[in-house]
Parts: sequence; structure tokens; C-alpha cells
Amino acid sequence: MIEKALALGPLDADLVFLGSGERGAVPSDAAAGPAPRSLLPEQAGRIAGEAVTEAVRLALAGDVDAIVTGPVHKHALHLAGFHYPGLTELLSHLAGDVDVAMMLAAGKLRVVLVTTHIPLKHVVAQVTTDRVVRCGRITERALRDWWGIAAPRLAVCALNPHAGESGLFGDEDARVLEPAARTLGAAGPLPADTVFVRALRGEFDAVLTPYHDVGMTAVKVAGFGAGVNVTLGLPFPRVAPDHGTALDIAGKSVADPGSMRAALELGTDLARRVQRAGRGAAVRR
Repeated sequence: MIEKALALGPLDADLVFLGSGERGAVPSDAAAGPAPRSLLPEQAGRIAGEAVTEAVRLALAGDVDAIVTGPVHKHALHLAGFHYPGLTELLSHLAGDVDVAMMLAAGKLRVVLVTTHIPLKHVVAQVTTDRVVRCGRITERALRDWWGIAAPRLAVCALNPHAGESGLFGDEDARVLEPAARTLGAAGPLPADTVFVRALRGEFDAVLTPYHDVGMTAVKVAGFGAGVNVTLGLPFPRVAPDHGTALDIAGKSVADPGSMRAALELGTDLARRVQRAGRGAAVRR
């Protein structure tokens, strides 16, 4: 996947590759890809978990400016002893248990998930005013520091159909989401069937979404094959493709590298902005 993504064109970045225990440049004949090896799930999970751990160490040490991770099979990570719901939570822990949020981006559309990998039946209890506000503040900071948007415009996606229809379909939007939107100075809560259209038209810089699938679906419909997962709140940018491992086609050289390429390009852009911001801060001091 990474070889196919890099073969799509030059990338203005110095890359360090992790995952096999060795660091260095991809060899010149890498476009053909190495012969696939058969690994037990726990072996694959260990390699992935250790690579992510090393990547975070390099980022915290200032040796790299951003991290790009590939798709990781969560069950394999669990078998290898990395007991986290996903890489977002593992990255948060490795960076010092910082407060993070998951963003999915496809072109002009950016969505941030207030809750991530939890059953739908638990969402209502987890979507609190405080949690929405915290996700909003993390998003505002990232949009300013990483995207260079001086005054981010946020919208809050409603939880219930038609934003609750004045309480007919639930009171969570008025009781929980409305105060959060007010605190953030954000629009909403706005119904899910219109808020993403308005964001795509340029009205909002990011949409806070109450649960995983409403945000993921919007991004994948808007830009399937070109979406990027961004972990907000870390002291360095981390990006990844917006899709999973697709183990049924692994090793067959048929996977679409578009999302991985988009992740590499966004990671490069964010790293460059962080570098410029760092130099500016050094000059101001």
C-alpha cells in the first residue's frame, strides 16, 4: 500500500519507515513490493504496536514532525497486548494521556467524532455537554495551529432526527448539545441530513458529530478513497487513511492507494505548517 501510494508522484518530505524493525528509505525497486509474508495475528499486532510506539517516541523527541500510520487490525493489536479501542486511544496514552479527538477529512469536509468506538446503545450516555465542548476546543486549536484558520467556524451535528423536532424525538439536542454549541460559539445543533451539505459548501470549517457512523458515513460519501483520519490534540500531527485493513485483499496488490496517498500529502502539509509555526515562535521569543 505505501509503495503504491508513493509511486503516485513525488512527495516533498523526508520519510522514515517503521514496521519491520528497520529504519531507512524504501529501496528503489520497492514499487513491486516485497513478497508477502504470512504472520500470525498477534505477530502482526506486535509489529504494528511497536512501530506506532517508536513513531511517537521519534515525534516527541523532535526527530520527525508528523506521523502517518497505515490501517491496523484492532483485534491483532489486542492479541499482542495493546488493549485499546483503536490507535487514537493508544496514541493518546503514548503521548502522555493527552485529551484527543478523531477527525475525518475529505476535501472541504472535516468531521470530528465526539464518541468513537463504542456501541450505539452507549452513545446517549457518553455525549455530554462537557465532552462536546472539550472536542470543540481541541478542534479549534488544531484548526488554528495546524490548518492556519484564524477563526474556526464550527457546527454541532444533532443526535436525533430533525434535531429532536422540539422534543418530539428526544430532548438531548436541546438539553445537551445546544448548551455546548452556545459555549463554543458554534452553529447548531443542526440536523445530520443538512449540516454536512452546508459544510461541503464552505459554511463551516468542521462539524462535531455525536457518534462514529454519522461522521464516517458523511466523509466516505463525500470523498470515498480520498479521506484521511487525523488525531487532534497530540503534540504532533498524526494522520492515516480513513479505511481499515481489508484483510481479504491483503498482499494481492489490488488495494486502492488513494486514501494512503491523501494521508501522506496531508501529513506533509501539516508538518510543514507546524515547522513554520515553531520557527515563528522561536523568532518571537
